[in-house]
Amino acid sequence: MTRYAMVTDLRKCVTCQACTASCNAEWEVPVGHSRTQIRKTPIKGTFPKLVAGTLVAQCAHCDDAPCVPACPSAATYKDAKGIVQVNRDVCIGCGFCVEACPYEARFINPVIKKVDKCDFCSPRLERGQLPACVTTCPANAKFFGDLDDRGSDVFGMVFAEGASRRETPTVSVGPNVYYLGKREQVDLVMATYPPRSPKLPVAGQLWGQVAKPLVLGAVAMTFLGQAAAFFQQLRIGEKEHED
Repeated sequence: MTRYAMVTDLRKCVTCQACTASCNAEWEVPVGHSRTQIRKTPIKGTFPKLVAGTLVAQCAHCDDAPCVPACPSAATYKDAKGIVQVNRDVCIGCGFCVEACPYEARFINPVIKKVDKCDFCSPRLERGQLPACVTTCPANAKFFGDLDDRGSDVFGMVFAEGASRRETPTVSVGPNVYYLGKREQVDLVMATYPPRSPKLPVAGQLWGQVAKPLVLGAVAMTFLGQAAAFFQQLRIGEKEHED
């Protein structure tokens, strides 16, 4: 079984934005938006013992992704390799999943009026290529691979070197984007950019908890009623034929 993950080595990242630029070019991301974001932390400490960090943010392809149940049209889903995908043919652009994401990694693409986000460059993976951000990082700070493959770089970084997830006691959804670096550097990044509690608009809650079950129930009752009428008519026809 394949379980994809990405690791950013914060000790190597030089905040050059090459990952952001390559991603935007690869997927024609509209100006003003990005699937990958570089965010710097404040400088902490007293000279000469100073520490600063950089967050390389993107969709974390969470094990328990809040965006999946938040989607009223089932356009957002997890595939067999753990990648959170968006079926644009089904997406209605409501933005419920955008609010539900703890990492603020989704946006409504103003050109196509659909949800947009990182998908680990799935079309490139199908061609046997690495994600664009990994191949273009000049500092070799980004790594991608299979967490179920003991020989992969990401396996060693996560399970041997202790790469960290952006999680808190209140928001723990199993992100598969990890960060490696000096302890004080990683701690600063996590403290500066913690995940937010997933939010779901009232309309989405009503749809998921009330309206959707009612609609499905009504559809089921309609189907059963039609089936009953069909078989009733069939029995009447058979009786008339016998007479």
